[in-house]
Amino acid sequence: MWPLLLIAAYLAIFCFAHVSPQSSNGWSAHTPKPPEDLLRLWIDRRQVKIFSGLSIDIDAIRDERISPYILDPKFEEYLPMIPSEVGYVNFTWQSGVRKYVYHFDKLESHNKQILESPQISIPVKGRIPKRPKAFSVKLPCSGNGWGIARFSIGLKIEPRKGKPSEEMSLRVSLRKECAQRGPDPECDKKCANDGWCNAEKICQCPEGYMGQYCQTALCYPQCMNGGSCIAPGVCSCLPGFQGRHCEGGICFDNCKNHGKCIQKDTCECNKGHYGLRCEFSRCIIPCMNDGKCRGVNKCRCKKGFGGDHCEIVYGTKSKTTSKRNSKRHHGGGRNARGHNKKFQ
Repeated sequence: MWPLLLIAAYLAIFCFAHVSPQSSNGWSAHTPKPPEDLLRLWIDRRQVKIFSGLSIDIDAIRDERISPYILDPKFEEYLPMIPSEVGYVNFTWQSGVRKYVYHFDKLESHNKQILESPQISIPVKGRIPKRPKAFSVKLPCSGNGWGIARFSIGLKIEPRKGKPSEEMSLRVSLRKECAQRGPDPECDKKCANDGWCNAEKICQCPEGYMGQYCQTALCYPQCMNGGSCIAPGVCSCLPGFQGRHCEGGICFDNCKNHGKCIQKDTCECNKGHYGLRCEFSRCIIPCMNDGKCRGVNKCRCKKGFGGDHCEIVYGTKSKTTSKRNSKRHHGGGRNARGHNKKFQ
């Protein structure tokens, strides 16, 4: 039930921002492990660690459902270019108790002078295996030219005996860099970030770094709003932005009335307020008795109050009357008679 996303070596990392901290068995301590007999497709933690330094499993399909981040309309915008060093990515999948068929209906390079069409290590059509089994998606550079190439991949999955409405499909377009990385006699002097020079005089990079001399740290999703990746998974943000990927803003003038700062000097207001800092109320007549404005002239009242503006106090009169009646009934004849004599 998923359309494959060849987010190549780093769909994996885009997703880590959406994954909770892992427990010792590889699953979030707050999320139950999915049943082993349901459709699932994922990138295992060993593959993810190679590209990010993080040891986590990344699910594309889980419990026969597409993971939410894949359905994000801006999904492709979050993904940086696939580096030259990344030539393939391994996926693992299983059908579980139901039988599923698949069809890779699109494997296309849009710049064949630079990049050959994506290749898969399994037939383009077939049945998904019942038990976990891995396959590879390769992205071979042509060797005829160097630069950046676009490619597209599409996959359809449906139950073998299901209804047409149960079919799921996806089209993904991504970018891949193809660059010449030849031997360098001075490799041993240039490898950075704990990289080392191999026998072929090419730098071998530690997990989380790439580039000819291991100078490029990997941050997926890429650092936003002009931020820079300074270490694997670590972004340095420009003034006015914050967050793991510099996705959030800093409002130098605080948002008022419980507004939320969502971008640099940009507040998201609740339904009852508006303005650059959420300083204006939509209730022309202010809410009384600590009520909160929740819309145009609509107040949410505390318990015991009501009315359009929380101006009505409920229960006060009846409680007072009840208390007086109680005193007359239980206070004794002397108090009652003394009270009466005072007015005779």
